[in-house]
Order: sequence, then C-alpha cells, then structure tokens
Amino acid sequence: MPTALITGATGMTGRAITDHLLNLPEWTSITTLSRSQQSHSSNPKIHHATLDLQSSAEDMSSSLRDIQAPEYVFFCAYLARDDESDAAKVNGAMLQNFIDALHKTGAIKTLKRFVLVNGLKQWGVHLGRVKQPMHETDPRLEPSTTSTTTDDKSTPWPENFYYTQQDILAEAARKDGDKWTWVVTFPQDVIGVAKANFMNLATALGLYASVMATLPSGGSELPFPGCKANYLAFNCWTSAKLHADFCAWAALTPQAGNQAFNVIDGDTESWQNLWPKLAKRYGAKIPPNMFPGSGERGVDGAYDGYEPSHTELPTPMPVSAVAEAIGLKDEFDPRKHSVIHQQIDTTKWAQRPEVVKAWENLRDQHGLDQQTWDKATWGFLTFLLGRDYSCVVSMSKARKLGWTGYKDTWDAFNETFEELEKEGILPKASEKVKIAGEVLRIVNGWYSGLIFCMSLLDKRALLRHYAFPVKKLS
Repeated sequence: MPTALITGATGMTGRAITDHLLNLPEWTSITTLSRSQQSHSSNPKIHHATLDLQSSAEDMSSSLRDIQAPEYVFFCAYLARDDESDAAKVNGAMLQNFIDALHKTGAIKTLKRFVLVNGLKQWGVHLGRVKQPMHETDPRLEPSTTSTTTDDKSTPWPENFYYTQQDILAEAARKDGDKWTWVVTFPQDVIGVAKANFMNLATALGLYASVMATLPSGGSELPFPGCKANYLAFNCWTSAKLHADFCAWAALTPQAGNQAFNVIDGDTESWQNLWPKLAKRYGAKIPPNMFPGSGERGVDGAYDGYEPSHTELPTPMPVSAVAEAIGLKDEFDPRKHSVIHQQIDTTKWAQRPEVVKAWENLRDQHGLDQQTWDKATWGFLTFLLGRDYSCVVSMSKARKLGWTGYKDTWDAFNETFEELEKEGILPKASEKVKIAGEVLRIVNGWYSGLIFCMSLLDKRALLRHYAFPVKKLS
C-alpha cells in the first residue's frame, strides 16, 4: 500500500495530486507540505505539516522528523523569480536541501520514486517559437550553448531552473546507488484550482470574461484580448486533474523510472474554437469582427476603445537552435524574435474605473474575496494570449508505455470554472446564463403563442389589439 509526500500541496498541481490520491484506496497515507496554508482537505488519510523549502536542510529535517517516511515523493513546489539565474539558484537549493533533509531523517531509506513537476519551459516556450511538435528528445537550450545574433555576436540562452533541478535529482539518485528512481513531468499551461496562484490561467480568464460581459459599454461582447496569430494558433493544455492521474500512474509504472514525460490533455485546441464557448458560458456574444485593427503589431493592433501592448522577447526563437538539423537553416533569422501582443492590455484594462466598478459589483453580489482581483495574474494571461506562435506537444512517449489518459480541454476549463465558483473565487456565471436563458424561454414562448394565435384568429383584429400599424400590412 503506497504512501505519499507532496510538496506545494496548496498549489494547482499539488492540490490536484492530493485530491486524486485521496480517491485511490490503495494510497493509505498522504503527507502534504506547504509553507503556511493548511491542507484544503480534512480527510483522515491526510497528514499536513508546515515546511519552509527556503530553509536549510537541517531546519527542514526538524520539520519532517515526525512525518511518516514516504515511498513516493511528488515535488510540486517552486518559487518564481524575475531573474532566471536567481530562479535556478533558489529552486535548485530548495530541491537539494529537501533531498538532504530526507537523508537526515532517514526517510530516504523508504523512498521508491521521486516525481518532479516541471513544465514546457523545458523546450523554451517562454522564449519564443519552438519546434513543433515538442518531443522529449528535443535538446535543451543550455546557457552554455549560444544562438547567433547580429554582427556575429553570441547571446547565451538564459538559465532554466528545470535543468538545474533535473541534474540535482538524477545525481542524488546515482549517489544513493539507484536505490530509488525519478520521474519528471512537463505539463503545459495548467488548468486547475488554487487560491492566489502565481500562474492561474482559469482564474484570470474567468475574471476577464465575467467582468467584460457585464460592462454596459461592451454590449455584452467578449473580445479576445490577445493577438490574431494566437487566436488562430494551435495549442495544448494540461488539466491539473489529468496531470495528477499521470503522476500516480508514473509513480507506480516500473518502466517509467528515470524518465521525463510531456503531459497534456491529449487533444490539440485553438482559441478560435474555445473562445466562442467561453463567451457562451458567460452569456456574452462574440464580436462579428474580433480584430478590428490588424490584430498584430502596430498602431492598428488595438481593439476599439482599449489600449494595446506589445513586447518583443529578448532571445532568438528556440526553433533556430535546431533549424539546421531539420533542414530549415535559413528559414529563421536569429535577429527576428517572437513577440507578445495584446489588442487589449489586460493589466491596464483591469485598472479602468468602469472595470473596477463592475468587479466590485460582482464581488459584493457573490460575496467574493477581494484578493482574487488584487492577485489576478494579468501578466501571465498577457503572455498566454499574446504570444504569436503555436505550442503543440507530443504524447507518444507516454502512450508507448501504456498511458491512455485523455481530457477534453474545454471540459477541463468548464469544470475548473465551476470549482472556482464553488470555492468563491469566481462569480457564478451559471446563474447569469440561467436567468438569461429563462428570459429567452419566456420571450420565445410568448412569441410562439402570438404566432399561433395569429394563425387561428383574424390577422387584422389581432394586430389592432397589439396596436400594430395595420394599414401598412396586406
């Protein structure tokens, strides 16, 4: 009967793994760790402990002294830093000190597999256009390698804390004589539930859609704030619940040991398909002309009445690193970088007086926490909806080992919105849609009844009753 320890248990991936293991009877004991928050679950299988992953190995070992030694560790915690070098140092130290703490407490002796959660930054999706689709065999963009820029100068790729953590993990297992194995997962744009999470796509989307749909000036329309290239691009997302299922599978699948895997829902989607569904969910309409400007870079790249934003990414496109190997040496000019463009700058949008007022009305009406708005990750939403390239991922490696999991991406979004509504994080869009639908049903019923009566009664008499201009009708 396997036992688990989960770090970052209050974040999107950690929370989902906790919930998933709770529903599997074979997992008899689950220890959750977080810096401050208690576990969101009161299930007796849960044992929660407070742990500061920025502390020393000695301090961590004191915090871990009384917990049950786990057979499986799910390491979901990370700390965001603006500087990539700093992020590598901080997150590398967190993992190294945690492993050292397991040695100090003796818990390492029971460890069978260590699952580390990373992401698609592995392949440079944060740096610009990447090779499509992304495979686990694609090369790292190591800081020691260079990408040619203008005047034959070279610019190193920025550090990536994923690489740092993976090297630490593999070396730790080797030093322990390979008595335990590891797995690394690469989810993409995770769809899940967490409060005040640094990168929560669903919460930011839900806030934008619910507020925009109530603005009188918007005519109940829901314009796409990003760029046309993004709207038409193809992308893959990862349901936090499906990722949790994968982590449990990978932990117990012998042949998955010492391997890294892409983890996405299993479909390939596009905002041109998802955005109309989002609008419908929030009782809004799709603008007949979604991109009245160019929808791209330039003066015209703004939605009517709103301020745009435009940022050029600082490095060459990652695809340029493999361009020659795939026969496209001269197709990607290293001097041309990918861009992040929004026809509606969501950060500035969220500061507009009418937007703030609309949010406050929703907050008061639904009893929402103001922190939901104050900590909304508009910058993250800007990046995800503004990048001018696709992000398509291969799941072939996991499939070949027997993984069969699948989740429809829109279903993942919709279910997550519903959970966020139940948690009091988002306003309940379903009530608005339900009311609108009931009004429409009544109007349609009245109109149908009127037409039916007109077919039975004298048309002119009925029209006179409703004060219609009969003389203009034949």
